[in-house]
Amino acid sequence: MNLNYKNVTISGGVAVGKNTLLETLKSKLVPVGFSFTSGGQLLRDFTKEYIQPTANLAPDEFHHQLDKRTINLLDKGYIVIEAWLAGFMARKRNDTLRVLLTCNNDALRIDRVVNRDKVSIEQAKTYIKEREESNFKEWRRIYGDFNFFSPDYYHLTIDTYSHGPQETAERVLKALGYEK
Repeated sequence: MNLNYKNVTISGGVAVGKNTLLETLKSKLVPVGFSFTSGGQLLRDFTKEYIQPTANLAPDEFHHQLDKRTINLLDKGYIVIEAWLAGFMARKRNDTLRVLLTCNNDALRIDRVVNRDKVSIEQAKTYIKEREESNFKEWRRIYGDFNFFSPDYYHLTIDTYSHGPQETAERVLKALGYEK
């Protein structure tokens, strides 16, 4: 299959649908040779924190190793990487479709966290705010004063409030050049 890109990155904040998109793409892209990985899962496994794994729980060396791993996987090709900063790390690559997911409805994000992590509404609100603030503060310390989710770094920005999981996946597959 002749595709427009040999890689896909999926980036975005808390509860915007990154893992849902990753899982939805598997049925289409595994048969054509793609593999899949989650940077968030690596951080959760490293920190042993599965509810609120913030970037500051890992040393700088872990972040740099994760960055090198991301670049090595992209160099090999035919990979879909879900991670907050995957698209930012790939921002200069022409071979990688960079997707930024957003959700312009905080109530939906809160609901997703409540259901996913089995926490209260108040805990979910706090979790989203603290995790995003903590991560961006840590990454600015490590990488510099960037807007990591600037649409300028991405080919597609998709609001998962106004686009459901299937429609989001279809938009990514279309940009990728995937034909059924």
